Amino acid sequence: MVARSTRGVVAGIALLGLGATACSSSGSTAPTRTATAAALAKTGACPQSSTDRTGEASSAAPSGSSPATILVARTVRQTDTSTSTVVTPDGPQIECGRAEVTLRQDITYASPTTDGKRLDLKLDLQVPKTSGTKPLVVYITGGGFVMADKSANLGERTYVAEQGYAVASVQYRTTTTGSTYRDGVADVKSAIRYLRAHAGEYGIDTGKVAVWGQSAGGYLAAMVGATSGTKDFVSGDDLDESSDVRAVVDEFGASDLARIADDFDAATREKDLAPGSFLNAYVFGPGSEKTVVTDPAANKAADPATHLSSASAPFILLQGDKDRIISPSQSLILLDALKAKGVEATRYVIKGADHGDMSFLGDPKAGLPWSTQEVMGIITGFLDRKLRK
Repeated sequence: MVARSTRGVVAGIALLGLGATACSSSGSTAPTRTATAAALAKTGACPQSSTDRTGEASSAAPSGSSPATILVARTVRQTDTSTSTVVTPDGPQIECGRAEVTLRQDITYASPTTDGKRLDLKLDLQVPKTSGTKPLVVYITGGGFVMADKSANLGERTYVAEQGYAVASVQYRTTTTGSTYRDGVADVKSAIRYLRAHAGEYGIDTGKVAVWGQSAGGYLAAMVGATSGTKDFVSGDDLDESSDVRAVVDEFGASDLARIADDFDAATREKDLAPGSFLNAYVFGPGSEKTVVTDPAANKAADPATHLSSASAPFILLQGDKDRIISPSQSLILLDALKAKGVEATRYVIKGADHGDMSFLGDPKAGLPWSTQEVMGIITGFLDRKLRK
C-alpha cells in the first residue's frame, strides 16, 4: 500500500461525481449565456446552452486542487453488460426553461453535532409552479466523501423539477467534518423526514418520495434505498416521520468498497485502498489506519447489499463504461445483490461515458452523455412509473 500522502488526492477527488453538463434552454425566461452560477441559483433557471457549465465543477473545486492531483485510473477493464441495458447516448441534450420553477435556498433541515461541534445542514428546494402537491425527489451530490456542494448540477435538477417534481438538493456531512458514511446516510434520511414534516408548506406529496444520487451521492442513495422500511441510520429530529422511499436512482455510485477499483490498473487500486484514502476515511473516520480490505466486517456493514430486504426500494443503476473513478463493475455487483434479494432493479450502461462531467480534465464534451434526453429520460421515466401511480 502507498504511504498516507493522500491529502492532495483527496482534495482533487472532491471535484468528481458532480454530474453532467448543464442543460440547454429554449424558454424566453432563460438567463443569458453570461449568467453566473450564483445568478442561476437565485432564479432556479437553466443555462441557455450546453456549453455553459454555470460554474458547477469549478465552484465545487477545493482550494488548491488541480487536474494533476485528481486520482483517475489509467486503464479500465471492459464491463459485463450481459444482464444490463446498453445505451448509446448520441441524441440531443435536455432543454430547460419550458416550465416555471421556484427555488428556495439554504433551508436548514438538521443541526447534528460531530466531535462536539454543531453543524447546520441545508438544502435547496425547487418546486414547479403548478397546482397540487408534487412527488419529491431528494438529490444527493457527489464529492468524493470530502465535500457535498448542494449547488451542483443545477441544470439536471431543474430539468427534473420541470417534469413536475419537487427536487431537494441536500448537504450532508463528510470527512471534512470528521464524519463517516453512517452520518451521511443519517443526514439524507433526516432531510427526507424534514421535508415530510413540512410538506404542507412546500407542496410535497409525502407518499411519493425518491432519492437520486451521483457518485458519492449514488452510494448514499443506495444505502437509503436499501434500508427503506427499517429504522437503520435513523437519528435526529422529526422522528415521527418516515424516511422510507419508493425509488432509487443511483448514478455511478459505489457499493462494495473493497472492490471499488477492481477494474483499474494496479497503481490506482493501491491508492484507492490505502489507509487514509477518501473511502477509508469515510468508513473509519479521518486518521484511522484501518482499511476496508483489512476489516471485511466494516466493509460489509458499509455495503448497501448487506442491508437489502423485501422492503428495499426499486433501483435503477446508471454506469458509464469508461468510468475512471469508480469501477463500472460496482453497479453490476449491486445489481446482482438486488436481484438475489428479489428487489426490482435495472442497470443501464452508458457507452463512452466517464464519471459524470470530467470536462475539467480537458475534454469539454466529457459530461454530455449524462445530460442527453435519452439518459435523463431513463431517469424521469423511472420516476414517473414509481411516483405517479
